Amino acid sequence: MFALIDGNNFYASCERVFQPELRGRPLIVLSNNDGCAIARSDEAKALGVTMGQPLHEIPPRLRRRLAIRSANFTLYGDMSARVGAILQDAVARVEPYSIDESFLDLSPLRDRLEFARALRERVQRWTGIPNCVGIGPTKTLAKLGNHIAKSALRKPGSYPATLGGVADLSALSKGALTELLAATPVQELWGVGRQWTARLHGIGIRTALELRTAPRERLRQQFGVVLARTQRELAGEPCIALEDVEPDRRQILVSRSFGQRVDDPAAVGAALATFAQRACEKLRRRGLVAAAVGVFAQTDGFQPGLPQHHANHAAPLARPSADTRLILALVSQLQRGLLRKGCAYKRAGVWLFDLAHPDALQGDLFTPATQGDPRLMATVDAINRRFGRNTLGLAATGWQPHPDWGMRQQHLSPCYTTCARDLPRVGC
Repeated sequence: MFALIDGNNFYASCERVFQPELRGRPLIVLSNNDGCAIARSDEAKALGVTMGQPLHEIPPRLRRRLAIRSANFTLYGDMSARVGAILQDAVARVEPYSIDESFLDLSPLRDRLEFARALRERVQRWTGIPNCVGIGPTKTLAKLGNHIAKSALRKPGSYPATLGGVADLSALSKGALTELLAATPVQELWGVGRQWTARLHGIGIRTALELRTAPRERLRQQFGVVLARTQRELAGEPCIALEDVEPDRRQILVSRSFGQRVDDPAAVGAALATFAQRACEKLRRRGLVAAAVGVFAQTDGFQPGLPQHHANHAAPLARPSADTRLILALVSQLQRGLLRKGCAYKRAGVWLFDLAHPDALQGDLFTPATQGDPRLMATVDAINRRFGRNTLGLAATGWQPHPDWGMRQQHLSPCYTTCARDLPRVGC
């Protein structure tokens, strides 16, 4: 038996935890470089702000009514970890699905509904994050239950009010579940995107119930095994297991769009060094090493009148490593001749690939399987964990608090939980 717990309007809710003046106000959170809305409070949705809408396309009269914040992923990641700690303490098996969603295994529990209600209340009380819970015998039905739990609160009349907040589809009668599936548009199902929605509409399938009762073999032939698996899960047949251990990554990519176009090769080089340093941190956190490194740089494709250039280079390491110094040395080699004179670059990145666990590699009698100094890197990571990211690093990154290539974040809130100087202050 599965449950899916999901933070409501998670990014916006994180902002409101430490800024009570934002509660009840229309609030949007912007993407990197303050481009478009990636999170909206219910009040902002009611005003007509759509997901992904560019900030400059929101009418000025409407923009004046909005509270606007730049994405603060450091804050959101820490708040997600706090929610995750509560979930790990509550149940034995948890699968983090995204920054604001987790699947839980409720199989050992008898009174799942009361447990879910208590857990929902505990998460909100301890973290300030409002949330909803869906329960079902399959992951797809648990995800659907979460959608129903949210919709019953946000859109009265869309689903029975008794399912608001927590919706246990496993406890419903066959007839009640059938009514819910008939009331759910097929595009609301987990994994059914725009293209599949259009194709399903074309063959007369518009609701979750119609998908569940469609001829199985015909559906598999037309859409493949993935949608056929969704259909079986809607019928209560578990096809997707809980992954409580994160599978190993095949590659790690760190890239950013710059806040402004950059034509200085040294500035682009500092950006690539910063991205490489961050990628190595992620690599070591997962206990992996990389055998190859790639870099890329791109100009602004939305400005066709400007000189365009999209370049990338990649090369293997002499031996797999997670040592930032060695990977930075290769990044420095790769960026030689990468950039073109007269071009202003808008985006760059570093990726590490051919990843493996060090103990799975075998050297020969004279050469170790990996290279670098793991103890030195572990010390660097420990210092940065204790005192904050970039407390200790390498000079190749430029070591500037606000580099020319940095992102635009004109509406950035403080990092209330991860930076001592940003701790909330309470007046006496």
